[in-house]
Amino acid sequence: MKKSKYALLKNEKGLNEKQIKKLAQVKEVSPTLKLMHDLKEKIRRIFDETNDWLVGLFELGLWLSKAKKHFPISQKTIIRWIDEIIAYFDNGTTSGVVEGINNKLKLIKRSGYGFRNFENFRARCLLPWSFIY
Repeated sequence: MKKSKYALLKNEKGLNEKQIKKLAQVKEVSPTLKLMHDLKEKIRRIFDETNDWLVGLFELGLWLSKAKKHFPISQKTIIRWIDEIIAYFDNGTTSGVVEGINNKLKLIKRSGYGFRNFENFRARCLLPWSFIY
């Protein structure tokens, strides 16, 4: 089991030969880890290969029923955000860019605490995206 973390966490298609062998050893030793890894790869395939929301919802429902025991927190999160997740299947877009921008702005706000001039703060916020005036 030693040094098997990355073989379990990486996308199975992106593994090198050494990691493939390590993954096979882990799956042989632990049936639970084998099942959990297979579930992880299955949900990855659902998101990569599904383009229809109805098929995606059906596949996700099947996955949730199998994953209930091993991924209870993930299951609750998926159920809570099911509407947004289903929307992903139609157009394949995420809010990752917006989340990144919001994170960067919060970081600038924290580091700029005490700016006396709002225009300096505004320019600092717009600078990473070259939107200044």
